Amino acid sequence: MKNCIIRPVITEKSMNDVAKNKYTFLVDVRANKHEIQRDVMALFSVDVVSVATMVKPGKMKHSGKKRTVSYASDMKKAIVEIQKGQKIDAFTIEQKEGEKNS
Repeated sequence: MKNCIIRPVITEKSMNDVAKNKYTFLVDVRANKHEIQRDVMALFSVDVVSVATMVKPGKMKHSGKKRTVSYASDMKKAIVEIQKGQKIDAFTIEQKEGEKNS
């Protein structure tokens, strides 16, 4: 497997975890914790402390006139904790001039 990280997850909850040095990524369903740790360390040049993973099963969908059933694909998220003092630039949101921080 070349790279198991698909994209960072940017939500309100994941941005609150950034203050705790925890970053959330959408990863390949077949990836394990060791591969995720290796890829985060290689891509972002940070030291990984721990990796927690969870699989969200795909939802059942009905489509067409006969209401045939199909399933959306499963998704796997990884919450990666890195050492204090380090950060990942993909999660920094720059504030435009004149905007308030709320």
